[in-house]
Amino acid sequence: MSLKVENLRKTFGDKTAVDNLSFEMNVPGVFGLIGTNGAGKTTTIRMILNIISSDSGYSSWNGRRIARETLSFGYMPEERGIYMKNKVLEQLVYFGMLRGMTKTGAADSALKLMDRLDVSEYKDMTAEKLSKGNQQKIQLITTLIHDPVLLFLDEPFSGLDPLNTEILSNLIDELVDKGKYIVMSSHQMATVEEFCEHIVLLHQGKTVLQGNLREIKAGYGHTNLIIRTNEDVSDYAARAGLRLIDSRTGEAEYKITGDEMSAAFISDLIRHDIYPIKYEITEPSLNEIFIEKTGVDR
Repeated sequence: MSLKVENLRKTFGDKTAVDNLSFEMNVPGVFGLIGTNGAGKTTTIRMILNIISSDSGYSSWNGRRIARETLSFGYMPEERGIYMKNKVLEQLVYFGMLRGMTKTGAADSALKLMDRLDVSEYKDMTAEKLSKGNQQKIQLITTLIHDPVLLFLDEPFSGLDPLNTEILSNLIDELVDKGKYIVMSSHQMATVEEFCEHIVLLHQGKTVLQGNLREIKAGYGHTNLIIRTNEDVSDYAARAGLRLIDSRTGEAEYKITGDEMSAAFISDLIRHDIYPIKYEITEPSLNEIFIEKTGVDR
């Protein structure tokens, strides 16, 4: 099975929202569609699903154009779309039936997913009485209720507290284990790094970076040094030419040019009887790469 997107383009008046975008997803997992707000992520998803038409280009699943009639897919839009005045279980059943399920089948699926997401107690409440985080869980259930093979999640972690973020993270891992194909749109780089093996980075509608995330990061080499000591080592770092990126409680992260620079710095510390508690050389974060490619500080 595979999702193929070929040369998608969309303009609105004199603005090009998406410019000649192509990518493929050939194995189950999570594909990251990333960029700033307004980069073209949501427009791309809507073109892939034929919610809006493209000016040119094509998207297909196993060689066939994507449509409700030919593919079981789920879409969780960034603009949530549940009915605030309706009871939760009733509307979930309704959404399931819209996707071809029987009333009984939709109810069974809804109740199982509500239990999995810890919202069963709200099944007879109207959606307006739920917290925003729980409303978001109900929106997710409408996306998953018919057990689609291909999923599009547009900013799925937006507005979630840490507990609900953990619940959703675990669920996404379970969906991948079940062989689902997930396209995740996000501007939260830490989330993308956690889940996505392959990415496309959009900036003002154009593809500025694309490929396997691990290989992209490896191509930059070792550029960051994280160190924790009991002493202030800022003077030693400045003398070694290290540039401070971030300072956290008890540790600091520096930009380095490579392993030799970090080795010289550590050797200098040891000569002065300063022994690191933590010492880690890393590749750049996706957030750093994002800033480099777009010029936008997240």
